[in-house]
This record gives sequence, C-alpha cells and structure tokens, in this order.
Amino acid sequence: MNQTASFSDPRLADLDGFTVTVDAAAERADIVLDRPPYNVISMGARDQLRLVFEALDEDPRVRVIVLSGAGKHFSSGGNIKGFMEASPEHVSKLAWNIAAPARCSKPVIAANRGYTFGVGFEISLACDFRIASQTCEYALPEQKLGQIPGSGGSARLQKIVGITRTKQIVMRSQRISGQTAADWGIATECVADAELETVVSALVEELRGFSPLAQRTAKKLLNDTDDALLTTAIELEGLNYSRLRQSEDFKEGVEAFHEKRKPAFAGR
Repeated sequence: MNQTASFSDPRLADLDGFTVTVDAAAERADIVLDRPPYNVISMGARDQLRLVFEALDEDPRVRVIVLSGAGKHFSSGGNIKGFMEASPEHVSKLAWNIAAPARCSKPVIAANRGYTFGVGFEISLACDFRIASQTCEYALPEQKLGQIPGSGGSARLQKIVGITRTKQIVMRSQRISGQTAADWGIATECVADAELETVVSALVEELRGFSPLAQRTAKKLLNDTDDALLTTAIELEGLNYSRLRQSEDFKEGVEAFHEKRKPAFAGR
C-alpha cells in the first residue's frame, strides 16, 4: 500500500510543489511534481528534491525511485521570477541539487509526458532511465531569456548526443518530441501516453529482479567512467567485477542459474 513518506529532516515538513509516496510492498518510491497546471519547480523545491533523493537512498524499503509529473505535463521548468530573487550562493547550488538522481545509488526512472522543459528536462537527464510518452516535448529554452541552462542540461546532453545536436537544442531553444528523443538516445523509450505508467511499472519490476548490490555497482561504475579513458574504465570495471565475485548475491545468482530457479538476492 502506498504511504506518504515521512522525513525526519524539518526542511521537508512542507514539500514545495511535489509529493512523495513509498510503496513498501513494491519497493518503490514515487516523487510526483504537483503544481498545476505545468508543475513549475520553485527554487525551494530544488533544495527539497535533493534532500528527498538523499533520504530515499537511505530508506531500506525502497529499491527503485520514479520521478513523474501530475497531469498532462512533467514540468514546464523553473520559476523564472525565482532566479532574480535568489542569492548568488543559492544559484551556485542549482546543478548540485538537480544532479541528486545521478548521485543516488538506486535506479531512478523519469516518466516524461507533455512539457519537459528547462530544469524539468535537466533533472530528467540526471535520472538513469527516461520513459517518454508520445505527448512529451523536451526543451532547454533558456536562450529565449538571455540565459543558458544552469543545472547541467547542456553538459549532460552533449555527453549523450554530441555537440551538433546539443547546439540545435540549446542555441536554438528547439523543442524535440519524445520519439525524436528516443531516436537520438536521449529517452530510453517512447510509448503511447496511455501506456506510460504501465511501462514504467514494468521497468520497476524488472529492476527489482536484479541484485541491489550489482545495480548500485553498475550505476556508480558507469557514472564514474563516463568521461574516463577506455583503459581506465576497463581497469575499474575489472576491479568492481572482482569485488562482486566475493558477494553473496553473485553466489546466489550462480546457484539459482544452475538450479534453474529465480534468484533471491539480498543485496550483500
């Protein structure tokens, strides 16, 4: 049964424009942006989202985290007025806050439909998987405000699609569809809007079937070696492989394979 997540941190006593629920039976946490109609993300919400990801990362009930938006849109972006009111110190933390899904050791899925603009796009790019509906439109429109993306959007995008397509999206503030995003490798998959929740739930179940230890190791390894030399990446992969060979989960996986049964991973 879904339960509204409770947090000991007093800064999370009143969530600013989003909700958090935990389904312990499904080992799933849902963070839902919920500020109708466009789920604008305030400056304060950015701080809170970071703290929520950190808290869920430590929650033993949670294996997978899903980030979505209520209604027809994921998020049209940030509160424009908030940028002018925020202090330089606060603004300097924007990218760190929005990178929270990437730092989280657990798999994070972004379910994107409708407008996924600005910081909405940036926080989705920090997630491990982006499932886009056919209504989804991605954009980094900051050029229209005389600005550039400030929460890692252009940097992450360039890693995924290269400089030519990133310039098209950033320098022209061009919107791209969910299907184009999938074709370019930005989105993991593009699905019919009515199927978005079903596909996301199926992915959650798939990820739950793997070893939590192997999942954490794979995510950290891939993130850490994203810009590493090939020789360095191979070396780190080998070291992590060797470490996992000593784990109880690997032993269980091998035994289950030979016994033709489903493994019961414990995350150790």
